[in-house]
Amino acid sequence: MKVLQLDAPRTIEAAPLIRTEREIPEPGPGELLLQVRACGICHTDLHTVEGDISPPALPITPGHQVIGMVEAVGAGVDGWSRGDVAGVPWLFRACGTCAYCLRGEENLCPQAIFTGFHRDGGYAEWMISAAEYSLKMPSTLRTEAAAPLLCAGIIGYRSLRKADLYPGEHLGLVGFGASAHLAIQIALQWGCQVSVFTRSLEHRQLAEQLGAAWVGGADEDPPDQLDRAVLFAPVGSLVPTTLAKVRPGGTLAINAIHLSPIPEMAYDLIYGERTLRSVANATYQDGIELLELAVSIPIKTTIQVYQLTDANRALQDLKESRINGAGVLIA
Repeated sequence: MKVLQLDAPRTIEAAPLIRTEREIPEPGPGELLLQVRACGICHTDLHTVEGDISPPALPITPGHQVIGMVEAVGAGVDGWSRGDVAGVPWLFRACGTCAYCLRGEENLCPQAIFTGFHRDGGYAEWMISAAEYSLKMPSTLRTEAAAPLLCAGIIGYRSLRKADLYPGEHLGLVGFGASAHLAIQIALQWGCQVSVFTRSLEHRQLAEQLGAAWVGGADEDPPDQLDRAVLFAPVGSLVPTTLAKVRPGGTLAINAIHLSPIPEMAYDLIYGERTLRSVANATYQDGIELLELAVSIPIKTTIQVYQLTDANRALQDLKESRINGAGVLIA
């Protein structure tokens, strides 16, 4: 089978993902063998290949927004059959027994294993997933458009909840890539007013098309203070800039697995019972709830499709903000 693997981190301009051939893997106990149909690309993939975050071992095949057809099931697997369509998110597996897992916070499990980071992911023709953490994909969702839901969608949904967003509030989205263009649709469904902060003209146009009430740059102010905000751009200097737009008692959630340093800032920016919190990974239940919303709203995913062999170019387009919506690889 064809796979794209990372042997050593380098800037994406140096084309760090190498095409190679491997044997099709066999599913172990509790696992599924999937024929990959589509895999979304994510900033976490870019952070991995460029060395911002470091997998415990190399080589590794990235990709954690995977739609695949079940080809074989391992021993002890219930509820999955050959021909089922599975979705594989960032959380590959958690221990299930620690205090975090028992509280339903398996996203914080110290022993958590992540797809495309600890285990080979979906930049390949075939891959293995953990049956217990794979998601049943609704039949109404188109394969390529559904792939970004499995990280961009799930983590965007969790970010709205961690931002303490209530129906009817004024929400700010800072950065308007794959995750934000899905999160805005949920917020609008909840009756919220949404302001979008982004540099890209194309991203601004997409935000307006999707229903943003106001669109501008991070250095601009919307007509009214924000009740809540989510920072999607991995830029620490935007934390104080955004907090200045949030009302007392409001919340800023940072949706980033890697963030440049947050600069020293005046206490006044967080005083007034403002909340600043990070969003770390997502739970299995988040995935179930997001897919239900994707069908009921329904969420429309704007995608740009690339061939698997063009993954380096796709990640470079992501780095340069040339993708409007979400990028998706197909084998």
